[in-house]
Order: sequence, then C-alpha cells, then structure tokens
Amino acid sequence: MKLTREFYARDTLQVARELLGKILVHKINGVKLSGKIVETEAYIGSIDKACHAYGGKHTPRVETLYGIPGIVYVYFIYGMYHCFNVITKEEGFPEGVLIRAIQPIDGLNEMANLRFNKEYNELTKAQIKNLTTGPSKLCIAMNINKENNEQDLCTSGLYIEESVDKEKIEIIEAKRIGINYAEEAAEFLWRFYIKDNIFVSVKERVLRYNKSEGK
Repeated sequence: MKLTREFYARDTLQVARELLGKILVHKINGVKLSGKIVETEAYIGSIDKACHAYGGKHTPRVETLYGIPGIVYVYFIYGMYHCFNVITKEEGFPEGVLIRAIQPIDGLNEMANLRFNKEYNELTKAQIKNLTTGPSKLCIAMNINKENNEQDLCTSGLYIEESVDKEKIEIIEAKRIGINYAEEAAEFLWRFYIKDNIFVSVKERVLRYNKSEGK
C-alpha cells in the first residue's frame, strides 16, 4: 500500500526515521524496480544551513522544496549525478528527506544494467554491495532523474509503500554526509540508518542508536 500524503505531512525528523524499512518503488517501461530504504537524511530549511532553501532562499532549483508534502525533489550534483528527496511537513515550508541508500529487492537485472551495464549474476560481490549504497547510486539503479522532479509519490508510478516485513530494526542516529560547510548544522544528528545493514553508505565508528519497530 502506498504511503499517504498524511504520512509525509508531519515532522521531518519523524518522517526520516519512519521511512526506514519502507519500500521505494519505480514502475517504468513495464518493469518494477524496488528496494528497502535503509538510510535517510533530514533537511529543515528554517534552521539548517545544509538545506538548499536555508534562510528562505527562492530559486528555480529549490522551488520544489516549498511544495506539498509527498512530492519528489530531485537535484543535480557535480554536473553528473542526481539525488532523490521526499518533501515533508507542509506546503510553503522547505523541508524534506534525502533517501541515501536502499537494499535492492525487485528488478535486479535492470538495476545491474543501469549501474554497471551487466546482468545481476555477472556482478562481483563488491558491485552487488555497491549497487545502491549512496544517493546517486540508487538514483542510477532506480532510473530516477530530473524528469521525476515534482512527481507525486501518492499518485504516480514512483512511490513509497509499506513493507510486508514487520521486523524490528535498530536505528542509528549520525551526522549527515558531505556538509562540512554547514557550520553548526554539520553537527546535527539528522542521518538515520538501519544498524548492520550492508547497503548503508557510511557507518559511524561511534554509534548512537535506539530501538524502533519497523512498520
């Protein structure tokens, strides 16, 4: 079952935690690509110098951040990679959650071809592990790009759904990745990931975690 708009229209940190264990799905060209979300990062424009819309910034690039909860914000980095975000809170408030890593489930051959131009059974162990272990890697494997910007997760073929797996998970809270420029915001423990999952992009040496029941 697709997550509803009410799920996204809540506190951004809560949404970032509760997205862990949910399933990201992209149905495209008759193929279903999917993976379990194992790592997220929260961004809150009003107080977060790492957010593209910090301080009320309005540019064509960031306008999607001000949209309704449940739409997609895709941005381009380093002139070659995409990052996939979910808009949260409420319209007019620039907040969202970056999906940093997923554990592949469906469409493995398609993902392998998109990432490495190989069939899944031709991948090395290292390539399998690195298939979706990062925000840009998962965008390539899931065929997500700028064309998906502003797409509605509640009504389109790109969406997030509940998992049928009700396993309990341990959630690690850590600093976000690659935002050393963000001054005090670089210290916020706004990155969340599933403890011991091999598809997490970066694991901390010093771990802080709490128990959370997967939903």
